[in-house]
Amino acid sequence: MSTVNGGISFWYAQEGAPAPREPLPGDTTADVCIVGAGYTGLWTAYYLKKAVPFLNITVLEAKFCGYGASGRNGGWLYNGIAGRDRYARLHGQEAAARLQQAMNATVTEVLDVCETEKIDADQHRGGVLEVALSPAQLARLKAFHTAELAFGETDRELYGARETADRVRVAGAVGSSWTPHGARLHPVKLVKGLADAVEALGVTIHESTPVTEIRPKHAITPYGTVRAPYVLRCTEGFTASLAGQRRTWLPMNSSMIATEQLTDAQWESIGWDGRETLGDMAHAYMYAQRTADGRIALGGRGVPYRFGSKTDNDGRTQPQTVEALREILVRFFPQLAGVGIDHAWSGVLGVPRDWCATVTLDRSTGLGWAGGYVGSGVATANLAARTLRDLIQQDSGQSGPTDLTALPWVNHKVRKWEPEPLRWLGVQTMYAAFRGADRREATAHSAATDRVAVLANRLSGR
Repeated sequence: MSTVNGGISFWYAQEGAPAPREPLPGDTTADVCIVGAGYTGLWTAYYLKKAVPFLNITVLEAKFCGYGASGRNGGWLYNGIAGRDRYARLHGQEAAARLQQAMNATVTEVLDVCETEKIDADQHRGGVLEVALSPAQLARLKAFHTAELAFGETDRELYGARETADRVRVAGAVGSSWTPHGARLHPVKLVKGLADAVEALGVTIHESTPVTEIRPKHAITPYGTVRAPYVLRCTEGFTASLAGQRRTWLPMNSSMIATEQLTDAQWESIGWDGRETLGDMAHAYMYAQRTADGRIALGGRGVPYRFGSKTDNDGRTQPQTVEALREILVRFFPQLAGVGIDHAWSGVLGVPRDWCATVTLDRSTGLGWAGGYVGSGVATANLAARTLRDLIQQDSGQSGPTDLTALPWVNHKVRKWEPEPLRWLGVQTMYAAFRGADRREATAHSAATDRVAVLANRLSGR
């Protein structure tokens, strides 16, 4: 059976490409200009327009809405946020716990907006199940579970091997941790519904309009310049394409496969009736969902980074990556050894040098940005958008500080990534170390994390 490779993503293969929106017709003005029409940009436009209906908001998108990570991700709407432990060290446990509580609430917020706006994104709130498949993974799982409880997630549950199998029968799973703060969804159905909701509110979206440079009060494109008091960069993994931003966030590559539709008998052998999103405690971790039409969509790291912060064009991924993801699928579910892989694709996500997601508004220039989600952007983008809304309202005198503007990720400063070839060498070395550590842990009888992985984490700042 042949596998479709690329074509943006399986999600777009299901939904079809959107009808094109008009590019920017020439120079214009706005109250707020948003660069990037993925989740961050669209959610920001949505919340700003809902809060201040008279605002003139223009969204500029290089390709089409959801072309980047928002249309290629694994459909994990969950409460993870990049950098929480670092924020705890910098600002204290209580501040980081408030950030975590805000993320917990964000899962419900997204689902509530979908209901309000009548967005059918195949959403199903089954929570998140993260499994351990070795003694070392089990030790990390228990430490992770304890840490989550310390950040106030008292409704999280820890399972042994039998309880794990009652949810999903992952071969060799020795334990798991489950949180109710997660849902499965169809990424493209969400981004399309959100774009339609934003336009219905009166926001202008221009597609096929790449922004080449952002300056204070200016977003510059080949078709003209948008002048606005506030210009917000919501470009996540594609940030490096902007002038002066090559080393700001590293575009980390992540790849996925989608199986053919499984039979009732195959699902009976797997379980997964709760439709939890599924992950593991490996260093080079995987993520998966049971799709609404009865497939398994599974992802992980392939070739993690392209030299010079380059990004792909259409989501095509390497054959060896497809095979590596298939091996993970069969290792988790050996009974699926003969199942067909219908689609494979890749995309990039934004990684800051300290692996911390951030939201910023520079009040002296009117420039703002959000991102660096390190793969947790489906929900984090929503919290970032509401925070940008509050920061702009505070700066413009329409409101005062809020609980969101006081969260520790606001205005967090991150140093730039190293220049090439150090950047490429560092990322390749790090993921080679993680893969090697995973192989050694899989056959070891020790509960200790592999020393090479510990060193790689320390050196990378992860």
